[in-house]
Amino acid sequence: MKRLLLAAAPLAFLWAAALASPAAAQRSGVYDVTGTALDGTEYTGTLTLQQVGIASFRILWSIGADTIEGVGVVSGLTFSTAFQIGDQAGMAIYEIRPGGVLEGTWTAIGAFTTGRETARPR
Repeated sequence: MKRLLLAAAPLAFLWAAALASPAAAQRSGVYDVTGTALDGTEYTGTLTLQQVGIASFRILWSIGADTIEGVGVVSGLTFSTAFQIGDQAGMAIYEIRPGGVLEGTWTAIGAFTTGRETARPR
C-alpha cells in the first residue's frame, strides 16, 4: 500500500498543477508593447491588463494618441483578445512566453493582413 501511495504522489502533484488557475501564467499590470501595424508600420506603446475573473482580463492599449479597449481570456499558454478600434472590431492571439511575455498576431474585421505584437511586463 505504501508503494502505491508513493507512486501516486507525483501524479497527484501533476493533477493539482493542472487544476491551477490558467491565469496564473499571466498577471495584471503594465506591459511595454512593440508591434507591426496592418499597413506594415512599426509602433510602440503600453498595454494594461486587469484580471476580472479566473481567466478573464480587461485590456487597455495606449498606442500613440489612440486608446483601445478590449477583453481577453487565458487558456493554457494562449491569451486570446477581442477589441474595438473606433467602429472596427479586432482580435489578437498571443502565446504566453517565459516571464509573462506575450507574443502574438492580430487583425481587424475586413483587413487583408495581420499585425504582430510583443508585450513585455514592466
